[in-house]
Amino acid sequence: MNLAQFESATKLRGGYYTPPALASFLARWVLEIRPRRLLEPSCGDGAFFAALADLAALPGGGGRVESLLGFELDPVEAEKARRRAADAASEARVVCGDYLEWTLGEGAEPGRFDAVLGNPPYIRYQYLDERSQAHAARLFERCGIPFTRHTNAWVPFVVAAISQLRPGGRLGMVVPAELLHVLHAQALRDLLIATCSRVMVVDLDALCFEDALQGVVLLMAERAAQPSAPAELALVQARGLGFLADAPARLLARADFAPAGHLNGKWMTLLLSGTERSLLAGLAEAAPFQRMDQLAEVDVGIVTGANKFFLVNDEALDHHGLRPWAHPAFGRSLHVRGVVYDQESHDENRRLGLPAHFVQLGTAERGSLPPEVQRYVAQGEADGLDRRFKCRIRRPWYNVPSVFSAPVGMLKRAHAFPRLLLNQLGAYSTDTAYRVWPSPGVDAERLVSCFVNSATALTAELEGRHYGGGVLELVPSEIERLLIPMPELERPALRELDLRFRSGEPPERILEAQDGAVLGVAGVAAEDQARLRAAWDRLRRRRQRAEPVEPEA
Repeated sequence: MNLAQFESATKLRGGYYTPPALASFLARWVLEIRPRRLLEPSCGDGAFFAALADLAALPGGGGRVESLLGFELDPVEAEKARRRAADAASEARVVCGDYLEWTLGEGAEPGRFDAVLGNPPYIRYQYLDERSQAHAARLFERCGIPFTRHTNAWVPFVVAAISQLRPGGRLGMVVPAELLHVLHAQALRDLLIATCSRVMVVDLDALCFEDALQGVVLLMAERAAQPSAPAELALVQARGLGFLADAPARLLARADFAPAGHLNGKWMTLLLSGTERSLLAGLAEAAPFQRMDQLAEVDVGIVTGANKFFLVNDEALDHHGLRPWAHPAFGRSLHVRGVVYDQESHDENRRLGLPAHFVQLGTAERGSLPPEVQRYVAQGEADGLDRRFKCRIRRPWYNVPSVFSAPVGMLKRAHAFPRLLLNQLGAYSTDTAYRVWPSPGVDAERLVSCFVNSATALTAELEGRHYGGGVLELVPSEIERLLIPMPELERPALRELDLRFRSGEPPERILEAQDGAVLGVAGVAAEDQARLRAAWDRLRRRRQRAEPVEPEA
C-alpha cells in the first residue's frame, strides 16, 4: 500500500518541471495558429513561458502572445513564473491559486482560449486533499463524463483544458504515457475523440524527468470546429529527443492519421504496425482462439487487509503456536517460480523462509485462543491492524472472509508476461493474485499450458496497464479479454514448461518454444509466430524502457 507519509514532497505535489526542449516544441506547435489568448493551467516556474519568450525574440517568431493566463499553487514558483510570463505576452497574469477551482467558477465559460500549454501535476487521487477530489468530481459531472476515484490529477486538468479551447484551438501538453492504457483515463480518451478534429500522441522512449520513473507522451490536439465525426488519431514513436529540433509540421507529416471511431477502449493498438494489427484481428476470428472469459472465471484472491499478519513463515508459526490455523498459501512472485504449485513448491518456499502459510483464526473469540496466539493478536492490534478499513468492518477483525482456493491461480503483476499457475496443492492466494476457475469442459492443465504463447502475451501488453518501474498489471476485466489459443494437444507439456520457468530460461526462449508447441498446432505459421513475438518484445521493451526495437512495417 502506498501511503502519503512515505512519499517525497515533489511526488505529492506532482512537481516535475518540463525540460526546455519539450516546452519549446509544444510552444511552436500551438504558435502555428497565431493564438491571441493562451492558458497554462499548471505553470510551475514558467518553463513554457520561457519557451514562448525565446520564440517571440527570434526573427519571424511572430512576436509575443497578446494575452496569457497561468496558474500555480506554490507562491515561490508562481513568482518565478510571473517574471517569465512578462516577457512572453503583452498582457500576462499568473494566479497563485487552484486551477480546477477557477475552472468551476470564474473560468466556467467554455472556449475562452486559442491555445493551452502545460505539464499537469501527476498526483494520485488518494494524495489529493478533499477539496481537490471534490473539484475533480464536479468537473467530470459538468462535462458529462464518468468519474472514477482511481483517477490522477493530470486527467481532470486535461479535461478542463479541452473544455476551455475554442473551436480550432490547439492543446499541447506533456502527460503520462499511461494516457494510452489506464482505465481511469478512458473518459478522457473518449472526450478527445468526441471533441477534437485531430489528436496526435508522440510516444517518447526516453525518461524525461529526474527522480521520476514515469514515462511521458506529448499530447497534441486540435479542437473540432463543430461536433462531427470522431477525431483522426495518430501515434508517432520518437526514438530519442532529436526530433524536438525540427518543426512540429515535420512530425505531423510523418504521422499516419486514421479515424478513431473503431477505438472503443485503450489506444495501445496504435503501437502496432498495420500488419501486426491485421494478424491479431485474424487470430481473434480463428476457431482455436477464444477470449479468456469463454474459458474461465477470474476473481480476486483473499482480501486480508493485512497480509503480513495473515501470511507467515515456519518460524512465526512455531513461535506463536499458529500451526493449527495454518494452510499453504502463495501471494508474491517469490512464491511462484514455475507454472505448477504442488507440495514440492510449498516445501521449497518453507525452506527459503518465505511466508508460505495463511493463518485463518476464524470466528474464535480472542479469550478462547491459546495464550501465545492471544499475544500474536494483541501485537496485531498494537500495530493498528484492527483499525484498518478491511479489518475493522469484520467481527472479530481477524476473521477473514472468502477463504477458499481455486484450481488455477494468476499473479496480479508480471515482469515479462503473465502466466497461470496450476494449483495442485489447493493453496490459498491473497489479493496480490487471482483465483481462476476453468469453465465446464475446460481442462485446467491444458489452459495453463496454452496460456503461455506470444499471442496471449501480446494481448496482455495491449489490455494491461503499467506505471513507473515497468511492471505489467492486469485486473479481472482485462484478463477476460485476453486471446488464448486452445488447440487439441496430445499431451500438454506442463512439467517441461514448469522447468523452463524454474531454470530461469529467458522469456523470449520460453515463448519461442511455446509458440511452436501451441500456436503451431493452432495453425499459426512460423513467420506469423515470429511477428507476434517481435511485437510483444517491442511493447515489453517500451514498458520496461529497454532498448527500442523498430516495428515491422
